[in-house]
Amino acid sequence: MMNKLIVSNLAHRPVRSAISIIAVALEVTLILLIVGFALGMLNDSRSRQAGIGADVIVLPPGSSSIVGLSDAVIPVQIADILSKLPHVAVVSPVILKVSTAGALQTVWGIDLHSFDQLRPFNYLKGGPFEGPNDILVDDIYTNGKHIKIGDPVPLFNHTFRVCGIVAHGKGARLFVPLATLQELNGSPGRASGFYVKADAPANTDQVVSGIKNVHGMSTYVVQSMASYLSTFTPDKYPMLSTFINIVIGISVTIGFIVIFQAMYAAVMERTREIGILKSLGASKLYIVNVILRETAVLAVGGIIVGMAVSYVASLGIERHTTLPVQITPGWLLYATVIAIVGSLAGALYPAFKAAQKDPIDALAYE
Repeated sequence: MMNKLIVSNLAHRPVRSAISIIAVALEVTLILLIVGFALGMLNDSRSRQAGIGADVIVLPPGSSSIVGLSDAVIPVQIADILSKLPHVAVVSPVILKVSTAGALQTVWGIDLHSFDQLRPFNYLKGGPFEGPNDILVDDIYTNGKHIKIGDPVPLFNHTFRVCGIVAHGKGARLFVPLATLQELNGSPGRASGFYVKADAPANTDQVVSGIKNVHGMSTYVVQSMASYLSTFTPDKYPMLSTFINIVIGISVTIGFIVIFQAMYAAVMERTREIGILKSLGASKLYIVNVILRETAVLAVGGIIVGMAVSYVASLGIERHTTLPVQITPGWLLYATVIAIVGSLAGALYPAFKAAQKDPIDALAYE
């Protein structure tokens, strides 16, 4: 009986019910897409760093743990010193420069010979650099761009030619010759960091100690890749955690306000109905239960719509851009709980206000 009453009440006010569902869907979509984007970027960066194949990373003194934010201040000649240390097999210098042309991208200048020794590129089309103006792009970068071998790519007021398309997952999405990017960056003979490969993974700690013991290298940031990759978590990035909390707060506020307004208006419109129910013996708890169950139905509808929109939007984003969106089962559950709790909280006052109505006054209400 109660379920029929709830369904009929929602169906009787389709516009208000639809608006409430859309509000909850928006709340869920905001959480899943924005948080999914933040986590996707973080985990994508982590997997691409792991895909380089290095055992140790060397960054300038006082640099950020985010390799893309490191300045090109390390003399490339240091690579010759590091390569002579015990258990060091490969030292590859890289320089990084952020491009805002069209979309935010980090372009890597690499010494192709040593960088390929860390872990070889998987060429899907084309091949290695043939000249100083060549560029390698990964297959994700080509999403929606229809890039082919020989196409121009304008970066830093300079035009590069696509010489190869490689499989994604190794450091960056765009690679150019180290010397070319040094010249464009105004830092000849300098690098942002070094990736080092040990002769065996078991000797990684010895390589780290050996680099730190080199004269003048004690202040450098030298970490094993395992240790470095362990920092790619939301709790290690305070700004990211704060950003996620702000998104959740905004989303909950939207859902709370809309549900509160919708249910409060519904209670005012159904004053006579509530009076009839109470005159027939409905208790205060029964009235509260009806309102909260209506809200729960709206919340579940909004959650389903929000999840569907989020998945469709994430597929579209990943298909047409280089931006990763990661929607995890944990965040699906988290968004569900947040939406339901926020919706029920918004309906509490209208529910208790309905339960407190005097049946005689309610029946006399016009």
